[in-house]
Amino acid sequence: MLKELVMKRIMAMMAVAGLAAASPAAMAASTAKGDPAKAQQIVSQVCAGCHGADGNSMIPANPSLAGQHAEYITKQLTNFKSSERKNPIMMGMAATLSPDDMKNLGAYFGEKTRNAAGGVKDKSLALQGQKLYKGGNMATGVAACAGCHSPDGSGIPAQFPRLAGQSTDYVTTQLKAFRNGERANDPGKMMRMIAAKMTDQEISAVAEYISGLR
Repeated sequence: MLKELVMKRIMAMMAVAGLAAASPAAMAASTAKGDPAKAQQIVSQVCAGCHGADGNSMIPANPSLAGQHAEYITKQLTNFKSSERKNPIMMGMAATLSPDDMKNLGAYFGEKTRNAAGGVKDKSLALQGQKLYKGGNMATGVAACAGCHSPDGSGIPAQFPRLAGQSTDYVTTQLKAFRNGERANDPGKMMRMIAAKMTDQEISAVAEYISGLR
């Protein structure tokens, strides 16, 4: 009981810090509303090859966008365009997008349904990840993922993304990118602080568990 209360207090403080640290541009993106119909041509010509026409990626290295919070997608595209989030391919893709394009893409993928395909391949590893995802590691200061991304991985719009069903490859890559500072577009350095305390084993375990959430 004490552990749960401590973790809830930690996560509440971190959530407040993250919201306070959000830039005006990020907050504007979080309230953006788009027209999914206007995104169809861009999806067909630009996005579908890597993320699937319906946002369900068939490539483990690329994230599935279906069902992701529209505001979060818009923010990431904004960050790619401004180079706040580094990725040569996505920076190039976002370079020609207008603010309205990014809002429309967020709305388009946000209304799609995430497929239930894939999932956990290593049950033992996933069980290790479940403990970390739900309870964190008090000994090393790793906060529970569930505090911000919710117990079922659905996330909390617009600050915290949906994680449920993302591939182990993608989640692993992103956590390591946060850990080494390669990815630095997290509000208040929240994910960088958490990932910096995670071992390779913990990253692999929590990524495996997330892949099985629905």
